[in-house]
Amino acid sequence: MAATTVIATVGDADYQVRLDDGTHTWLADEPERLGGGDLAPDSPALLLSSLGACTSITLRMYAKRKGWPLESVRVELSMTSTADGTKIDRQITLDGALDADQRERLLQIANACPVHKILSGAIHIEFGLSS
Repeated sequence: MAATTVIATVGDADYQVRLDDGTHTWLADEPERLGGGDLAPDSPALLLSSLGACTSITLRMYAKRKGWPLESVRVELSMTSTADGTKIDRQITLDGALDADQRERLLQIANACPVHKILSGAIHIEFGLSS
């Protein structure tokens, strides 16, 4: 998998972060109750969005390649963090005239999406300060 780079920059607007991957720019923010402007999703929502987008796209690509009648995919995600770790609940709704075997296969394929693999595997974060 090719390396992905995103630059996050925060300026004068408290907690409003500009994100840039070299092609696209988008925002992250904190809710007003935490001092942000609530102008964009917060960091946990962006993480869940990544998994939801990857799951949906992966399922659509697979069904299209197989010629299966998948009309739409809905992925509902929630995350709970405790001292013991983080749990992500992902509920997938598949619309279309799919049989039971196709639905089961699509559930297996959902677990093979690249972001699911990243989040399910060991993650090592390297850090430092640059000048």
